[in-house]
Amino acid sequence: MLTRLYFLLGLLGLLAGPAWGQARLSGVVLDSLTRQPLPFGTVFLASTTLGATTDDAGRFAFARVPAGTYEVVASYVGYQLRRQVVTVGTQPQELAFQLPASANALREVVVRPHPNNPNDYLKFASTFLGGTSFSRQCRIRNPDAVRVDYDLDSNELTATCSDYLTVENRALGYRVKYYGLDFHLNFREQWMSFYGSPVFEPMKARSRKEQRRWEANRQQAYIGSLTHFLRSVQANEVESQGFKVQRLRRVPNPARSRADSLLALLRARAATLRPLNPQQFDDSLSRLVKVPAQFTYLFTQPLPATQFREVLPTGRVALRFADLLQVTFDREPADPAYIEYTARTSAPGSTLPAGLSTQVSVLHLQQQPRVELQMNGQPVNPLGLLTEGYWGFEKMGEFMPVDYEPPVARARP
Repeated sequence: MLTRLYFLLGLLGLLAGPAWGQARLSGVVLDSLTRQPLPFGTVFLASTTLGATTDDAGRFAFARVPAGTYEVVASYVGYQLRRQVVTVGTQPQELAFQLPASANALREVVVRPHPNNPNDYLKFASTFLGGTSFSRQCRIRNPDAVRVDYDLDSNELTATCSDYLTVENRALGYRVKYYGLDFHLNFREQWMSFYGSPVFEPMKARSRKEQRRWEANRQQAYIGSLTHFLRSVQANEVESQGFKVQRLRRVPNPARSRADSLLALLRARAATLRPLNPQQFDDSLSRLVKVPAQFTYLFTQPLPATQFREVLPTGRVALRFADLLQVTFDREPADPAYIEYTARTSAPGSTLPAGLSTQVSVLHLQQQPRVELQMNGQPVNPLGLLTEGYWGFEKMGEFMPVDYEPPVARARP
């Protein structure tokens, strides 16, 4: 069961906030060889709704950018995109992008070696979009833009996109252009990751009713999410925002390696010899398969914020904790699609986790000894955190721009 998910979504955009100051960000986009301007190109701040189009002189401008760190991306048809990480303060900044022509643009005829295997593409699309109720309202509008490949030796599915992939989310009212997609789905080790530079374009509602539905769904997607939790950590409001944090420890079971050895012997015997007692043989297999690979210990006492929140000498907040964190949010019920998925993918005869209707997630610290957070709670290093459980189940259907602000400041009690 794929319960783990790396959130490598270009999370460098910083949350808008008037108290943090604003500054003008402008620049020019040029051909790297001729130094000629590239008009009508796209420049955007990754993972936000902030985007601009270059003019006839290749120039662009963002009049008021909230202070913070951003990944600024420049894109032009027939050229390779370029990224710059920029920290915005209160002073205006000028950027220059020099885009090289893509390899395909230098050829007169582009011949694709082979089309996507339909089954491989379906596995990519279903995993990338996710299986939540909101994900079911997402559609990839340019499927031919993605290249999907499967490697038999590594048992891994990969997907890339030379330009951008367009995802239309009719649940949230966003059209997401996902530039530089780098997707991996490893079946052997049971993990999935995707990275890129997305920009959000709010869609035009067909009615006021649809606009109100989008606004309600956006708030629902935000409340209880990983972004909501990280912002709560940043603001030191974890408990008041409705999150319960507990320490979770996993210890390898030394008996599992012996069980695996016995399983291999029994299966080898089954392939060459007829067992004297088939019922006893089947019972032995059943007992060995049930030997757990690890033991899980959940500390029942909730952790105070001082056990996972650290204030650095610079004033920046960081996540720092031992083992794992189990994060529970029970102010909103879990998505019915998550309950169905958990029941469907659980081993036959196993007992479903207690409290399945609540949102329970597990947070791993991939970067030691801490992961620093930006002012909006987003990790400085997006590779530093790994989630599983409810947060791991949520994908493109709940994918929100980091400059989103809920209409209410606090979660409902």
